[in-house]
Amino acid sequence: MSNGTDAQDLGAPVDGTLSRIDVAVGDRVAPGDDLGAVHADGTEVRLVAAVAGAVAALRAEVGQAVRAGEPVVRVTPVAGAPSPALRNVDLDAVRPDLAEVRRRHDLTLDAARPDAVARRHARGQRTARENLDDLCDPGTFVEYGALALAAQRSRRSLEELIAKTPADGLVCGVAEVGGAVVGRDRARAVVLSYDATVLAGTQGHRNHAKTDRMFDVAARRRLPVVFFAEGGGGRPGDTDIPSASWLDVPTFHAFARLSGSVPLVGVASGRCFAGNAALLGCCDVVIATEDATIGMGGPAMIEGGGLGVYAPEEVGPIDVMEENGVVDVTVADEEEAVEVAREVLGFFQGPAATWVEPDPRLLRHAVPESRTRAYDVRRVLDGLADVDTVVELRPAFGTSMVTALIRVEGRPYGVIANDPSRLGGAIDSVAADKAARFLGLCDAHGLPVIALCDTPGFMVGPEAERSGTVRHVSRMFVAGANLSVPLVTVVLRKAYGLGAMAMAGGSMKAPLATVGWPTAEMGAMGLEGAVRLGFKAELEAAPEGEERQALFARMVEAAYEHGKGLNAATMFELDDVIDPADTRRWIAATLGDHEPRRPGPGGGEDRRPFVDTW
Repeated sequence: MSNGTDAQDLGAPVDGTLSRIDVAVGDRVAPGDDLGAVHADGTEVRLVAAVAGAVAALRAEVGQAVRAGEPVVRVTPVAGAPSPALRNVDLDAVRPDLAEVRRRHDLTLDAARPDAVARRHARGQRTARENLDDLCDPGTFVEYGALALAAQRSRRSLEELIAKTPADGLVCGVAEVGGAVVGRDRARAVVLSYDATVLAGTQGHRNHAKTDRMFDVAARRRLPVVFFAEGGGGRPGDTDIPSASWLDVPTFHAFARLSGSVPLVGVASGRCFAGNAALLGCCDVVIATEDATIGMGGPAMIEGGGLGVYAPEEVGPIDVMEENGVVDVTVADEEEAVEVAREVLGFFQGPAATWVEPDPRLLRHAVPESRTRAYDVRRVLDGLADVDTVVELRPAFGTSMVTALIRVEGRPYGVIANDPSRLGGAIDSVAADKAARFLGLCDAHGLPVIALCDTPGFMVGPEAERSGTVRHVSRMFVAGANLSVPLVTVVLRKAYGLGAMAMAGGSMKAPLATVGWPTAEMGAMGLEGAVRLGFKAELEAAPEGEERQALFARMVEAAYEHGKGLNAATMFELDDVIDPADTRRWIAATLGDHEPRRPGPGGGEDRRPFVDTW
């Protein structure tokens, strides 16, 4: 112990009355210990130790008026003096106020609602909390609005209200998703799930307030959103707000404003109608289970409008939603939905820490040697992408075009590819819509694009024109020409006419690289059509039958030789013709240094105005 000349006087923090002294002469104190308090203007201001030591003297008495700085306690410094405050406090003790907070939170959890949980499980579905627990990295979910309750007309006890409307039917917060794959600095996300066990997952006033709060958090922090949208839309009779129409709620505006700024991933399981479906439809990627039924109006709204009586399962069943392009990915159940949602979000979050390379030699056999034989372009995707990283979007819609998210050497990319097994790879109106929308999605979130070209061109003919082909296919030119992300085009086989140019952003010189495989062939239009038009007189001059057919075959062969990839490369219409097994290396060399937009405040302020929902 030091000598008395080292003693320090602790002065009153404010003018007032000394209301308590909590130490006695000889007590040991540590910095931060509460030694007493001064009462001033209705407030107790703590007297806090500044050094470790022993109380040498008390310089004032309880009830005495003191001035700020006037000595109250004298402390003699002692190194390492233990804190009586810490020595006398049970750190595991729970005060009554904290106990009540814990009790209220416990009442909102699944364990407090076993009957509702059992009914959910009996239908083969999981609860909102189970889905979010599965989605979020362990221990990272921070919930917003857990104690919010729906407004009620009837008089119920607090426990009854909580049991009936926990969290007002919406579980939401911030969490990390996929941190082990992309790193914790990229993993933060906003997550929300309507709770179909609470008032059928409908949207009430406080429920809307919670979604609005989370959308604001996502906007301010530039965080991606994962949204489980099951539910029945608006909640008639919600008594918490006097309103004539409820048309002024900001929820739909706020969520739509996020489009193009942050990734939006939606999940539908069971019934998803009206307002819930409207939010789902705003999402960049829509994942739905096989039992999902999705519609802008549920059975009650349909019947109320005099449009007939339908069961919920008849309104937008999954087979309809797949074919019409509403659903991007169909999964068996909510467990798979969570897995796919995590994977899809990961593409927008950034590179994966590890990957497995496929055998690149598989690509040498993906395209048949016969130039007229159809094949499934997905074989190319499987040989190009890291193992088990292909997620195809809208596979049953616009089927002559494949759109997919993939990884190459861990880095995320978007792929558009013609599928020769459908329409010979020709691009019709719906395929063009599908490709254009996907290009906008990739551009919004910083994913470079790989185009795999094998097309005879745009679909033509009277039937095609009835679908508005001119407007629809031109969307590909506009979307491609305005990409801010880099593009690489690989000509797998056919690259003919305007359709091929659309697969290259409008020109074969628009991509950072345009390469062909040995099977590549190019021309202003399909070879057969070009020969028939260009050599019509010569063909008509030849005798009908085998001789004319033989002449036609020779002319087609000559046109093929002229337009084959090797010849196009000699005229520098292609940057190179490559070994298919080298394609991954070309992509990594050309696009591998591109950084996707990072989530969070450091992600940059540049943004696409919005992502077209169609």
